[in-house]
Amino acid sequence: MQDNASSYSRRKFLSTAGMSVVGLTLAGKLLAGDKASTLEVSPEVSPVAAPTGFTVQPLDYSFDALEPHIDARTMEIHHGKHYAGYVNNLNKALLDSGTIFPATIEALIGDLDKLPETLRTTIRNNGGGAANHELFWNLLSPKGGGQPKGYLGNAIDAAYGSFDKFQESFAKAATSRFGSGWAWLGVNAEGALYITSTPNQDSLLMRGVVEQPGKPILGLDVWEHAYYLHYQNRRADYIKAFWNLVNWETAEELYVTATH
Repeated sequence: MQDNASSYSRRKFLSTAGMSVVGLTLAGKLLAGDKASTLEVSPEVSPVAAPTGFTVQPLDYSFDALEPHIDARTMEIHHGKHYAGYVNNLNKALLDSGTIFPATIEALIGDLDKLPETLRTTIRNNGGGAANHELFWNLLSPKGGGQPKGYLGNAIDAAYGSFDKFQESFAKAATSRFGSGWAWLGVNAEGALYITSTPNQDSLLMRGVVEQPGKPILGLDVWEHAYYLHYQNRRADYIKAFWNLVNWETAEELYVTATH
């Protein structure tokens, strides 16, 4: 996959953030309960294209673009197998249910109690997996790293004293998450930054599920599939490498969207 082959740019991702933090939308026919609906998917995405409904979003960069910090094979498997699997399983569950659902992933996973009980766990796991990963891809960049500036940089300094102290707190949340899950920088209902972690594919968007719901600004996948081929059990090294890839421009725009 070449950088210029992607049909889903960072700009498009951010332009839809106000409607849905990760920009995933359901096809209109799926919302209407039409099981015959299909999506056209660019050949670059094949063979990981979702059959209908939510789509597997291509990367804005090649699989090897994040090396040496994240290796190409890990990115290929992570995006093409794990992430695509969440999207496909989510679509199948929605299509098979014959129920009309919200049109955005934010609305879909934001209030799981409103969903049929038989679907809650499936949508929690697979909807969360789809949302978390699309956010993650857009927060990584071959040209990332450095320190945040602007509103987010100022807010981090105010909340944590310095960027170094923020990194320490975030790394602690990522390191101490037992088993699989995510570390997060989020914005709460009062507009304040906070650091937390969630298990499995739980999202900060899941009100009534996570202890501290909010809008995700920065997320780090600490499932072993995100780093094991290169780092084995050295999660701390993977967390340290992550700072070389963070797309602070994307994080800044997400922060502004969440607070203004």
